[in-house]
Amino acid sequence: MDKLLRASGVDYDKVNYYIEPLSEKKLRELIRKMGIKPRELLRTSESVYRELEFGKKELSDDEIIALMAKHPDLMQRPIVERGDRAVLGRPTENVKALL
Repeated sequence: MDKLLRASGVDYDKVNYYIEPLSEKKLRELIRKMGIKPRELLRTSESVYRELEFGKKELSDDEIIALMAKHPDLMQRPIVERGDRAVLGRPTENVKALL
């Protein structure tokens, strides 16, 4: 991802959300910019997903966002944000469309 952004001449800030956790407010903003539901951002293959039994529960969007803020492993990544849009960085074609 870094290579693609540099090659495109795009200035960017890289955020490691393990070091700088995303707030629930920021997660809501990114989800809105991506035009998806919070559940679509979940990484269902993560052990914490299984431990929290996400697949067996009916959770509200607010509950899902709160859990992603608390457990960043639950979020798909990378997320690339530019202006009023954001995309999931995989596949890279998503990012190319954003540039």
